[in-house]
Amino acid sequence: MGQYLRSLSEIDLAPIPGKHYWHCNREWREEFIYFMLVDRFHDELQRKPVSSRERARGSGTPSQLRKFCGGTLNGITRHLDYIRGLGCTALWLSPIFENNDAPNRDSDKYHGYAIQNYLAIDPRFGTKDDLVDLVAQAHHRDMRVFLDVVANHSGDNWFYLGNEAKTYDSGREYPFGSWRHAERPLPIELRNPNYYGRKGEIRNWDVLPETQDGDFLSLKGFRNDESADGLVLQEIMIKAHCYWMREADIDGFRMDAVKHMGELAIARFCSSIREYAYLLGKRWFMLFGELVAGDAAASRYIGPNTATHVGNKTVYYGLDSVLDFMLYWTLPAVIKGDRPPADVVNRYEALRENALNRGEMGRYLVTFLDNHDQIGVEFKKRFAAGATDKQVIAGVGYLLCALGTPCIYYGTEQGFSGEGFGDEYIREAMFDLDDTTRNLLNPHCSIYEEIAKIARVNQGQETLRFGRMYFREISGNGVDFGLPQGQPCTLAFSRVLASQEIVIAYNTSTTERRTDFVIVDNRIHQRGEGLKFLYGAEGTVEVLSHPDPGNQSLFVRLELDPMQFVILR
Repeated sequence: MGQYLRSLSEIDLAPIPGKHYWHCNREWREEFIYFMLVDRFHDELQRKPVSSRERARGSGTPSQLRKFCGGTLNGITRHLDYIRGLGCTALWLSPIFENNDAPNRDSDKYHGYAIQNYLAIDPRFGTKDDLVDLVAQAHHRDMRVFLDVVANHSGDNWFYLGNEAKTYDSGREYPFGSWRHAERPLPIELRNPNYYGRKGEIRNWDVLPETQDGDFLSLKGFRNDESADGLVLQEIMIKAHCYWMREADIDGFRMDAVKHMGELAIARFCSSIREYAYLLGKRWFMLFGELVAGDAAASRYIGPNTATHVGNKTVYYGLDSVLDFMLYWTLPAVIKGDRPPADVVNRYEALRENALNRGEMGRYLVTFLDNHDQIGVEFKKRFAAGATDKQVIAGVGYLLCALGTPCIYYGTEQGFSGEGFGDEYIREAMFDLDDTTRNLLNPHCSIYEEIAKIARVNQGQETLRFGRMYFREISGNGVDFGLPQGQPCTLAFSRVLASQEIVIAYNTSTTERRTDFVIVDNRIHQRGEGLKFLYGAEGTVEVLSHPDPGNQSLFVRLELDPMQFVILR
């Protein structure tokens, strides 16, 4: 029935009688998120993976990957055990609502960000019942499900007068032309030209108000302002998304393009969604945004209990978190030894400074190594491209042990290493597009197996999920200590929770075995104690004291093979 809704007047937002909405007590920072493009994970065919320890190459030629490949919601449901076996506790699905057909047949809107119907699942992905079943099956496995939602803009559902492309011009509003489809967009309430900004394509992506008022390329920007029409538009979008929470028991939204939507509209959307989630009994509904910017910009959008002023209005931001692009721009190169370790240390020092004003900002940022866009980069490249298996394992292991909510991009666990000039190179299929009997969901791949081991350690250790984080000084001689300055190095940090400390260390060298002394907390440990390896090695190492009687430092001596990643308690 839901697939054929046309108007918001047909929607009932009262909780479904007799339905028990799923509630999870985990904090967001306890999740391990698996992000996938729905079209690329798995289709409806019965396939089997090749059983091998070796990494896989994602399937598809560039021309194949610019079009729909056939992945569906049912394909995900049938392979939830693969995702859960990796240790992931949450799914982040790319947008699943009905999209435009692309006018350029060389490239389809398989990614889902060009929505023309907010009340229906794109039939190429499945039906509403398929989504309901997917969420129910995920909940049965104690997994949350997050939807990627687009409230900043619609698809290319109409054209400007004269059917000509328009660009932003000092806030000029252009005349509306006509709708491209007689029956879209839906809900029908969106078929009002005044609900769109109509100011042409953004050209300067970092200057206000252009970046908030203009169109996102050919996609048509909503009027997310404080005008009467803008406020009605925002209520339409809120109600449409509450409908999916009611029907499918969704656990969170990843908000697309929040930088372009504006603080007031985001705060209003998030506050309304959070209140509705509470009405359904969902106390930890997660709202995190895509914000391609630094911490100063993030501070304008996150912190649901923190107030600021926009104009003459007091705003409670609404978003719980944003994707940690600052770490994404730093960590991969440090793991591979291409940038100094100080870069990643400085990233956390910046978070510590923000915490003075923003509370526990760094604890909830969604951290990642790979994504599907890589905005602003012409040559796209997955983290595993040019990386060894051990580096991939260490990179994901770092996310699982450090502050934040770790997120893995589909295929990373199989070593997908796409690269090239175009998004299609980093959006490979996980089912073979040329062999209908084969997929790439191999639980015996060494990268998959090792990530799963680290995830189990994370989920068994409260200290790794809730502890404070400190980078540790190291020494080559056991006398002179300091944070590592160059590459290669032993990169080490601790998570400390009450009277417990867990130490994480990684040898960034690809060729040399390193022996370094690593500082541990002298308020928790005593000389002669042993720290046990939880991952990466066997046995224990002894806690040692500084040879200078006046120096109270304690440390452990670690001998690490090239690219060895270890966890000790």
